[in-house]
Amino acid sequence: MEIWYVWVFIISFLSVSVGNWIYRWRNPKCKGKLPPGSMGFPLIGETLSFFATSNSIDMHPFINERLKRYGPLFKTNIAGRPVAVSSDPEFNYFLLQQEGKLLELYYMDSFSQMVHHDNMSNVGGYFHRYLRRSILCHFGHEPLKRKLLSEFEDVINHELHKWTNLPEVDVKRQTVPMLFDLASQILMSHKPEENLGEDLNNMLQSIMTFPLYIPGTTFYKCIQKKRKAIKLTSRVVEERMKGYSCDNSAEGCNKKGDYLDEIVGDIGKEAFLTMEFVPFLLFGLLLATVETISPTITLATMYLLDNPSALQELTEEHEKILKNREDANSGLVWEEYKSMTFTRYVINETLRLENLLPGMLRKVIADIHVDGYTIPKGWVLLVMPTALHLNPNIYEDPLTFNPSRWKNIGSNGMAKNFMLVQNSGGNRPCTGAEFSKVLVAVFLHVWVTKFRFTKIKGGNMVRSPILEFTDGFYVNVSEKHC
Repeated sequence: MEIWYVWVFIISFLSVSVGNWIYRWRNPKCKGKLPPGSMGFPLIGETLSFFATSNSIDMHPFINERLKRYGPLFKTNIAGRPVAVSSDPEFNYFLLQQEGKLLELYYMDSFSQMVHHDNMSNVGGYFHRYLRRSILCHFGHEPLKRKLLSEFEDVINHELHKWTNLPEVDVKRQTVPMLFDLASQILMSHKPEENLGEDLNNMLQSIMTFPLYIPGTTFYKCIQKKRKAIKLTSRVVEERMKGYSCDNSAEGCNKKGDYLDEIVGDIGKEAFLTMEFVPFLLFGLLLATVETISPTITLATMYLLDNPSALQELTEEHEKILKNREDANSGLVWEEYKSMTFTRYVINETLRLENLLPGMLRKVIADIHVDGYTIPKGWVLLVMPTALHLNPNIYEDPLTFNPSRWKNIGSNGMAKNFMLVQNSGGNRPCTGAEFSKVLVAVFLHVWVTKFRFTKIKGGNMVRSPILEFTDGFYVNVSEKHC
């Protein structure tokens, strides 16, 4: 009988403990009233629903369903972390002005492990200010205007000419090595012998996965590819360091005047810059270039081929640029790029529909109070531009590709109704935003003035929750003959 009582006591104790644990999970501590929503199942939260695949370019069902049920602000739990999701444009605009006060940059664990072993958010605001300043010196307005514009044109023209020798071209897959080589040259004056660009294709998937380092998982495969790329960047950094402390005119001096030179010169001056970290930094910048611009080029190509009138208007704009040149054989100049009005409409419309990532992640560093609710310190905030970009009250027929809609949208409308994940908004505009737009514009220019694309197959897209091309997008490329 005594043993029976012991078992009753143990079972009762476990039941009460589990019940209390589940209650605390579903009702997190808060100095106020939490936003509506559900924390899902213990440990995994609502992660499975968040990562479910949706066969539509529309907003992911995970977000759509909860917006209808709870409104523009709701709570959830993803990968064991409490998250507040906001799709309110006014609130989001306010929030992104509060970095360093109410919010700080946050990265998912999988991304932190992809780029470096430390939590990326721990590097602080000073690091991001340094990174922005150094990148703009090599990727910003002045270098774009002075030299990169013409370099883009040469590289893209050479690449598209190679595409004419292929029976079919998967646009995203083929733009990845082109972008990788281009970024490698700007960052570290290096053209890799190995086809490492291919290894970075679709690596963005690892950002939105469980960081499970188990053979066969997406994360495991991406870590293997990352290690291969890190070997390259480490080797380049080591070679540069050997000849850095020398006079530029000395034989064997490795100074190139590129981004890596600037970073290597600051090793020891900045606490966060170490020989171990620099290769990871270069890898992160290469990955950002490849995995954000390649889907934009692919989506723009697909939409234009499916919309002959838009393609015709784009072609006429660029043919006019050629016609107005004094020297027909000269390359693009900055004034011509700035005149590409309809091209900007095409790029804006592509980015509006693309919404590559589901949102912008920030960590709450002080309790945030809004509409009677409290978002507690320590939570993760997911800002949702997609809800804004696909809102039928702002954009008529929002799932339709219509570049001409931008003719009637002024700068004030863009400021609050067009919030790119890449742009990040608020006090931290994306350092590479202008770089990306110029590169895409040059790609479109070279395409419509010198080549002819014919759609072959593919173009199916899903959100999981990032945007993916499940079966690629294949075209045939031929040269135009005047």
